[in-house]
Amino acid sequence: MKGFHVERIRLSRLVAAFPVVAVLLLTSCTSSAEIEQEAQSSDAPSSALVVDTSPEQADRVRTDEDPDAAALVPADVAEDGVLRVGVNGAGDPPLGFLADDNSTVVGSEVDIAQLVADGLGLELEVVNTTWEAWPLGVQSGDLEAVFSNVGVNAERLQLFDFATYRQGIMAFVAAPDSGLDITDAQAISGLSVGVGSGTNQERILLDWNATLEAEGEAPATLEYYANAADALLAIQSGRLDTYLGPNPNAVYQASKGTVEVVGTVNAGWPNTTYVAATTLKGNGLAEAVQAALQHAFDDGSYQQTLDRWGLSDEAVDAPELNPAVAS
Repeated sequence: MKGFHVERIRLSRLVAAFPVVAVLLLTSCTSSAEIEQEAQSSDAPSSALVVDTSPEQADRVRTDEDPDAAALVPADVAEDGVLRVGVNGAGDPPLGFLADDNSTVVGSEVDIAQLVADGLGLELEVVNTTWEAWPLGVQSGDLEAVFSNVGVNAERLQLFDFATYRQGIMAFVAAPDSGLDITDAQAISGLSVGVGSGTNQERILLDWNATLEAEGEAPATLEYYANAADALLAIQSGRLDTYLGPNPNAVYQASKGTVEVVGTVNAGWPNTTYVAATTLKGNGLAEAVQAALQHAFDDGSYQQTLDRWGLSDEAVDAPELNPAVAS
């Protein structure tokens, strides 16, 4: 993939059919009654991405144990028979979000973690963590792995091991009538741009601002948000021009008609990077995770999981251990 490309997301390729209600705006305080009420609203767009919001996740794709992968699990992880993973449950579908009971973390990231746990012959334990807290969680041993849209970069490779499972694509969203077409750094000059702190997308925007300032142009004003929902409200109220966040969340929100995707960029800009399972550096667990992912790739459960959440466009050919990245 090239370092940066722009395309209008073709929603028809990403909408998957599931026997559950459509979620029109899901946050940690949304009840199933509110979801159903919005789904029945005459103003609800018919193209909204439909996702499973139930705690039970009866349609979750599963796989079987791979003895070769299970044999790679470090003894201290295998001892209790549990794989304890962190997933950020404060986001929007389809990555990680709270189910209708407002406590169970569900989504595509949980499903990928489930495939890995299955392949390793371990029980999956999901810990709802925040983006800011996951690094310390892994380093302290409270989390054995993280599946939370973590992109591989040179700085993180110094502290963590990675096993890739999706392309790392970020998307700019804006109001449907914004007229924005973000193709390069010049396109954000003078704009207010929302972003999460400590993310790859923040690094991209800081680099773009440095380029603008070096060329004597006005940089973008970066506004920091802990979650995409707050940024989207700021866009809808006119307080924010655009927000740069994970492409899966952007496609979901755009499918509802409240915002539109106005540009995409690889998380490793100007290079290519990937989303990966994250483990502590050197403890051997990443090798086991990669083997379990390969098992899921081989038996088709990986592709079925991406299809379930409308993420087939972000599939990779094979999981890679600690891919090379530009420093």
